[in-house]
Amino acid sequence: MLTIEKLSVSYGSVRALTDVDLEIRGNGLLHGIIGPNGAGKSTLLDAICGRRRPTSGRVRYCGEDITRHSVAWRRRQGMARSFQRTSIFQDLTVHEQLQLVAQHLGDDRVGDVIEVMDLGGYLDQKAGRIAYGVQRRVDVALALIGRPRLLLMDEPGAGLSATETLRLFEHVRDLVRERRIAAVVVEHDVDAVFACCGMVTVLDLGRHLATGTPETIRADHRVIAAYLGTAA
Repeated sequence: MLTIEKLSVSYGSVRALTDVDLEIRGNGLLHGIIGPNGAGKSTLLDAICGRRRPTSGRVRYCGEDITRHSVAWRRRQGMARSFQRTSIFQDLTVHEQLQLVAQHLGDDRVGDVIEVMDLGGYLDQKAGRIAYGVQRRVDVALALIGRPRLLLMDEPGAGLSATETLRLFEHVRDLVRERRIAAVVVEHDVDAVFACCGMVTVLDLGRHLATGTPETIRADHRVIAAYLGTAA
């Protein structure tokens, strides 16, 4: 589904990513990206979705080199992203927002997204008045409209309690399994990542450190030394 080849990204003289190789398969598994602050996790998502142009390297999607393609082109080809901060319209109801995006993307099948993200009880409420945890679910639901083949999520648990984050991850995991799509999530809550992700990649100082199952990553001495041993 997605292949990253020797990807490097620089901000002026600062190297954010260096020669990162990564493969994401569209097999219905949630793929987690973890690592210390400044490891390059969000930059990696920016490069994948087209918001940040790589300094070098390639991004391949469904076998095609998309390194130079625009964000809009990637969205039309089934790549969707949610962000660290909610991008919802505070003055619209939940249902109005879902319908607005659905109309824009030409997708009238929002019922399953509403069901899986457990939003049925909030459809007539304005987004600015619902709990923040529900707002995060709405944000992910908006990214899921249009039936993307690749879903990218940047810290969907930001601002949520551990319980809320786990619940959100469970919703996303179930939908990813059902649709058999590819999904990549950057998250600081390693417990939620290990509980719900089938594969986990660790970045450190802009470099790929390890990729494997949660069990493999937990036992990796390099990961323990660089991240898990000091993670709270």
